[in-house]
Amino acid sequence: MSFALRRPCLFALACLFSFTTSPAFADVVTKKSISYFAIGGKTATELDRELMRNGPLLKSTGHRHPGATRIRFGGDVTYMEKGGRCRVANARVTVTTEIKLPKWKYRAGANRQLALLWDTLSADIRRHEERHAEIARNHARQMDAAIRGLSSSEDCFEMQDRVAEVSSREVESHDKDQARFDRVEAANFETRMIRLLKSRIARSNP
Repeated sequence: MSFALRRPCLFALACLFSFTTSPAFADVVTKKSISYFAIGGKTATELDRELMRNGPLLKSTGHRHPGATRIRFGGDVTYMEKGGRCRVANARVTVTTEIKLPKWKYRAGANRQLALLWDTLSADIRRHEERHAEIARNHARQMDAAIRGLSSSEDCFEMQDRVAEVSSREVESHDKDQARFDRVEAANFETRMIRLLKSRIARSNP
């Protein structure tokens, strides 16, 4: 069972020509926001049904999920022409992650057993989505390094094409890593939840 909703990344790299005299690079810009959607239910079965009914919708599959992370890459690149060659003068890669998590409105009045189950599950959902955001940030840094590391080209039009190729390749690599993470998480879900529940129960009974 997958806890991720990750829409296709929309990478918009604006390529601007700038005939400056010295290169200057900015750090990767990362933005993260977290929002919540409310669910009801007073039994484990009802909670599961509420998550599937009210969770974020993944348009590509038509299914809803208990959590979601929307990822958007962007940025801009400027170029410097000198001695008949063109190279990257300034690069700024941005990555925006928007995490959606469930909030159970009856948590305060829940019995101990159901509260333990919910706390374990909701913590795992949050960890899962935070990991999606972390994977995106790591790939943004890799993209930034790859763009900075490009050798010079004969002209800035060719340089612009090479930046676009690198960007597309890095986004494709990012998508594969995210999909791989979801597959591993889904395969280990039951084992992981049992282990986490046992650990939480042990901590609550010193």
